[in-house]
Amino acid sequence: MPWSEVETPERYEEWERADGYATLRVREHPDGSYVVRLDRLEQAPDGRGYRRERVDDRERADDLVSEWKAAFELQEA
Repeated sequence: MPWSEVETPERYEEWERADGYATLRVREHPDGSYVVRLDRLEQAPDGRGYRRERVDDRERADDLVSEWKAAFELQEA
């Protein structure tokens, strides 16, 4: 199941998995570092989960988002 970008008025970027049970978010900290987080709801077919990682720059944040999209993408039945 692919991910799609969600429009948000906040100062972060967010993607939602096609089943609606997981989101990925990246936001910049005031010190210039970035936080990437994955939040998967309890109702998700692959179970509840939460991950958060702080990285030094946007390039690493984008790499982490790509890695997590691939790792937590559901295979369609």
